[in-house]
Amino acid sequence: MHTEELHRWQHEHTFGQDVRKPGESRTMLVIALTAGMMVVEIAAGLAFGSMALLADGLHMASHAAALSVAAAAYVYARRHAADERFSFGAGKVNALAGFTGAVLLAVFALLMAGESVHRMLAPVGIAFDRAVFVAAVGLAVNGVSAVLLGHRHDGEAEHHHDHNLRSAYLHVMADALTSVLAILALLAGKYLGLVWMDPVMGIVGALLVARWAVGLLRTTSGVLLDRQAPEHVGESIREAVAGDSDAEVADLHVWSVGPGIYSVIVSVVTSAPQPPEHYKRLMPERLNLVHRTVEVHRCEHATPT
Repeated sequence: MHTEELHRWQHEHTFGQDVRKPGESRTMLVIALTAGMMVVEIAAGLAFGSMALLADGLHMASHAAALSVAAAAYVYARRHAADERFSFGAGKVNALAGFTGAVLLAVFALLMAGESVHRMLAPVGIAFDRAVFVAAVGLAVNGVSAVLLGHRHDGEAEHHHDHNLRSAYLHVMADALTSVLAILALLAGKYLGLVWMDPVMGIVGALLVARWAVGLLRTTSGVLLDRQAPEHVGESIREAVAGDSDAEVADLHVWSVGPGIYSVIVSVVTSAPQPPEHYKRLMPERLNLVHRTVEVHRCEHATPT
């Protein structure tokens, strides 16, 4: 067989992972904002005696680290998109970074809860006015960061498919939540004398962050373990193939190989076999099936044609 003829049946496995994602640039900018505000909040929390503010600063520290992991994942996936050591490209680096970010969320939720309990048992004096001001600035920074990460660009995969971007977005939203709780706790302490609200809000924030972490762990681990694609994707493939004569799907595997893209292996049984390319063309383009493998089997009792 000539080399030119063989090339007709070969294809790349980059699946668009070699293209710089819009989320990469936005994540870099958010890292700079988060790191700067992290230093301010930690210093202010220690100076002004606010556990809620200190927790917010520590939370930002965890998110600065997680966002750095996200940024590194974007760069790694792009640079290794054509690396033949990855069977289906480097798209799953995205999910791995999201999983790592979720683990960091869970760890810092535990640290927040532990420190909050300690402050309940050993309260310290709080400089309310200055602490509220710093928390308000932190909330503004979180708001800007959330807008940057939550905005969609034309041609970009849907936000929930990019687990790396979703992890970064959840980290920023968790920061915003702890900032809101810190402000509420500080105001309650200043005007109502409810000083205990400061560490209590730290515990509440930790519980909510832990819940987000569990959800992201569940989603990203499914991608890393090659869990079947959403049910509607598999059903659409079955319906498309079954619409051709008496063809039936005997075996079907569909899994994610990158943000919003899937690979499929399908076994077709029919009394009137067609070339594999015929069944590939039947599969809807909207499903984003970037790698399709088709096996065709003739029914045992089929009448010869």
